[in-house]
Amino acid sequence: MALLDDASRKSLFLIARAAIARAIGAESVTPVADPIPNPESLIPGDLLAGAFVTLRIKGELRGCIGYPGAELPLVEVVERCAVSAAFSDPRFPPLSAAEWSDVDLEISVLGPIERVDDIQQVVVGRDGLVAVFGRRRGLLLPQVAVEWSWDASEFAAQTCIKGGLPRDAWQKGARLFKFEAEVFSESP
Repeated sequence: MALLDDASRKSLFLIARAAIARAIGAESVTPVADPIPNPESLIPGDLLAGAFVTLRIKGELRGCIGYPGAELPLVEVVERCAVSAAFSDPRFPPLSAAEWSDVDLEISVLGPIERVDDIQQVVVGRDGLVAVFGRRRGLLLPQVAVEWSWDASEFAAQTCIKGGLPRDAWQKGARLFKFEAEVFSESP
């Protein structure tokens, strides 16, 4: 899946950093070699997509919030998710100004979400998963399964656990969905 070119990706990083900098009260956004005067102009305004923004400090997770729906402009989704990842991820305290200079961003732009009828349809490393049962919902990005060396069945089980469901819920009535994501990071 490739929706964005390098300039668009760079623009999304600038947009995310600017949103967090405004929220944290930071004077400057991380300097870039080739600043873009109007980064929003490189992202089509009619590009509707879900996204997740992940913050890491020295390789360690510091926040990750996303919006899987595809009914808002991507620029707006990235801005909102960046600020939420910095200040509203319930697993972490709000990002401090002292931490800001050490933050590396990763952005995952989500493709369409489609139903999985057979676990064999899931390609680890390409697909992210959503498990839904009643009001409970768990979502894991494609890179999570790779990071933990899970096969498709374990990935489905962990997605259920993330949603507060039993690990085998995907085999016992929970609906399973997959999506591709274009994942890019500031750090190599």
